[in-house]
Amino acid sequence: MAIYLDNAATTRPSSAVIGAVTHCMLEVYGNPSSLHRMGLDAQLLMDGARKTVASALGCDMNCILFTSGATESSNLALRGAAAAYGKRRPHIVTSAVEHASVRSTVDALEAQGFRVTRILPNAEGEFDAKDFINAVTEETCLVSMMLTENETGRILPVQRAFRTIKKRFPDVITHCDAVQAFMKLPVRVNDLNADLISISAHKIHGPKGVGALYIRKGVRLLPIVTGGKQERSIRPGTEAMPLIAGFGAAVEEMQPSISDRFAHAKHMKECLLEKLAKIEGISINSSPEGTPYILNLSVQGIRSEIMLHFLESKGIYVSSGSACSKGAKSQVLSAYGIPDDRADSALRISFSAETTEDELTALTEAIAQGRAQLIHK
Repeated sequence: MAIYLDNAATTRPSSAVIGAVTHCMLEVYGNPSSLHRMGLDAQLLMDGARKTVASALGCDMNCILFTSGATESSNLALRGAAAAYGKRRPHIVTSAVEHASVRSTVDALEAQGFRVTRILPNAEGEFDAKDFINAVTEETCLVSMMLTENETGRILPVQRAFRTIKKRFPDVITHCDAVQAFMKLPVRVNDLNADLISISAHKIHGPKGVGALYIRKGVRLLPIVTGGKQERSIRPGTEAMPLIAGFGAAVEEMQPSISDRFAHAKHMKECLLEKLAKIEGISINSSPEGTPYILNLSVQGIRSEIMLHFLESKGIYVSSGSACSKGAKSQVLSAYGIPDDRADSALRISFSAETTEDELTALTEAIAQGRAQLIHK
């Protein structure tokens, strides 16, 4: 059987999610904007999913907009806020380790004339909330910081930074990419002091192609797509009802077990670290204080893709970093000051509640075997 350890890239849909998607496609296939009964049934199903997601975030259901995924959510958040608030305050603050959906969007806004401050980690590879706070000025319209960094699993000081920023500059819009944290860590809108939060379904055993954007009441976003009145006219277009139903089912299934799954992931990470310590030439790129769901390591002298495909030949699936980078050099690891040769040999192992100790034993045995066979190639 395949050993799947790439859960930060995507997760296997659960049976409950598959059932919810199938039921919607077969039984509740009306357009939720239609005025007849089949449209109403679809609308009620979507409302139920919206309430479920909102409850998990601790907000009103009307603050949740469904999108095609976190990439669209973050684009809508950043471009929409910049268009609404950036004319008189053309300054954006963000971290240097954001996911490509944020990093590339900020780059595009910079090309349009926005001034961007990118906060780097310190010498220990950690971020100081004060650096974000001190970067904000009267000209800042937007601060965007991810909660759990997706390549090494480091946790950024979102709560501390946003709390002080909102006290000093109430009009600054705060955005958090919470994709790798949602349903794994407690993610509550009031705790984060975030005006905008991006989340995704396929990272939590839901379907691909659906995500959500939390928008605090009173925050104005200009749409990046125009059309109908769906999703309050901010994200028009007929909603992907089967995927939304699956998203709701995933959140409903996972919400009660956050603590248990966290403890399991922590045990798996500790178990893997213990096993890796017995293999020569292994460097750990993740922080001990990071999320237990992700462990980034380097196998000295072997390029990532070579070891990745060797492990694949053994039925073991890991990644070399963010799935969106498709093997490109990691800007994230560079920002942490990790040397190029070590970054070029990085592997990301990411756990789920389905991960077992036996799978980690197989992984470490395969890494040791691969190092012995590949080191001189």
